[in-house]
Amino acid sequence: MAGTTGDLSAVAQRLAQRIRASGPISVAEYMDDVSAFYYGTRDPFGVAGDFITAPEISQIFGELIGLWCADLWQRMGAPEPILLVELGAGRGTLMADALRAAATVPAFGRALRIHLVERSAVLRRMQAEKLQGVAPQWHDGIATLPAGPMLLIANEFLDALPIRQFERRDGAWHERRIMLGDDGERLAFALDPQPNLLTALLPQAEDGSVAELSPAASALGHALGARLAAQGGAALLIDYGYFPSACGDTLQAVRQHRPCAALEEPGSADLTAHVDFAAFASAARKGGALVYGPATQAAFLTSLGIAARAASLMKNASAAQAETIDAACHRLIGDTEMGSLFKVLALTQPGAPVPAGFAKETS
Repeated sequence: MAGTTGDLSAVAQRLAQRIRASGPISVAEYMDDVSAFYYGTRDPFGVAGDFITAPEISQIFGELIGLWCADLWQRMGAPEPILLVELGAGRGTLMADALRAAATVPAFGRALRIHLVERSAVLRRMQAEKLQGVAPQWHDGIATLPAGPMLLIANEFLDALPIRQFERRDGAWHERRIMLGDDGERLAFALDPQPNLLTALLPQAEDGSVAELSPAASALGHALGARLAAQGGAALLIDYGYFPSACGDTLQAVRQHRPCAALEEPGSADLTAHVDFAAFASAARKGGALVYGPATQAAFLTSLGIAARAASLMKNASAAQAETIDAACHRLIGDTEMGSLFKVLALTQPGAPVPAGFAKETS
């Protein structure tokens, strides 16, 4: 961490000073500030980090996504050049596996221009090392991506976007904000007594209910929809979340693979919230994209051939390696693992073919 005075982190001290100067902050402001520090100062992935994502579980995950991209590119008429974009590329593992699999379609490989949306300097260095030879270009956001058709991948990116939380009290919604506790130092949740224009977007619910909105996710969905409608291509978004929209407090913090309090030692844990896929899909559709899904991760990977790929890898594997491959696949598609909670949403330009893994457009 950035350093401590007593048992308070430097990040917590900075937040406390901000609250003293300007008043309570929203959950979204807290997430944005804390997550920028968290991702900018460490490699959070793997056994030694705080969490493990699907690309780190098995190479099959990225390989199937690479083939998904190559297949759709061919059926879209093989536009050249085409951007292959990843939002939040982690260590670069997913992109490396996707490109290795996509190399089986040489023309696709020649058409690709690799672009990574990543703000963390730490992770950019890891991505550069992993992706030597493909000359990726980095961006802080999608606004600076060059013009042209693109295929975009985002795995566990949406869950890290800031949310705003609201709590129902006495028949009205009040925004949940973060203030200083009784000791004047530690952070605590409080309800804003003032009305908020965003509450008009929330459903009727019983007192005590918690609802969440992610203006950042909705803005991204609309921007992607508009970009795809105007310039062509598709996007594949994989994350944990819910569909349809529903009330619930999903803000969570994870440190060393274990849940912890969201306001505890800010900057030392990964902060996320479950994705409202219905809200994101609606924003993308309003932007002009066609929307497919969400499908469960289990259904999507099964339709792409995860079992066949696993069987192929097992042919030359030792008994121990085969057991590892089987366990990894179970983790990716098992109902009690990632199979049901994680969902897959696809966006395409109007008139594009139905992408693999989806039966039809979602109305």
